[in-house]
Amino acid sequence: MTQLLRVQNFNVSSDGFGAGENPSLERPFGDADPGAMFSWAGATASWPMRTDPGGSRGLDDYLTRDYARNIGAEIMGRGKFGFQRGPWENLDWRGWWGDQPPFRTPVFVMTHHERPSFTLSDTTFHFVDADPATVLGRARQAAQGKDVRLGGGATTIREFLDADLVDTLHVAVSPVELGSGSRLWKSPDELLDRFHLDVVPSASGVTHHLFWRK
Repeated sequence: MTQLLRVQNFNVSSDGFGAGENPSLERPFGDADPGAMFSWAGATASWPMRTDPGGSRGLDDYLTRDYARNIGAEIMGRGKFGFQRGPWENLDWRGWWGDQPPFRTPVFVMTHHERPSFTLSDTTFHFVDADPATVLGRARQAAQGKDVRLGGGATTIREFLDADLVDTLHVAVSPVELGSGSRLWKSPDELLDRFHLDVVPSASGVTHHLFWRK
């Protein structure tokens, strides 16, 4: 059975940026306002970080619910894991998510500065200095027949797109402009040579772009 590499619930601004400039410990998305960018997902009943009951149903929830379906491993860039750059100055930093990360699978963090793997709850983080195809090979082995989720950020997703390794993408476009930052695309039309595309507007204000390989 084919193991897909899937981008799930990735959010960009209307001008194609997944995060703004100047990320920091206090502002993981830099100059981007996470409330304006991501509130559609956090409002859904199926949001994986939800700790209280309730939440919306409908289209946004249907797509958010797909986040963990048949996922056996995740790949992410170092910027998604944390704010530090260069050699690791603080190995006590274990990601933005506290002691209960939402991934619940092996996670492969792409970085030029490796560090020992560690486990939090049912998520194990591995730090890998390798090209996209090699990292994907390791993630597929760890996923044990399930699909692999490509979590971001935008630069990392672009690397895998440029290597022609991505099978499906769900990108939610929020009605805000950033002007600069970490960019996924100038236009979603850039991917139409390799992907089919359905564009589905939501009552929440975001527009869902669903790509699958031709």
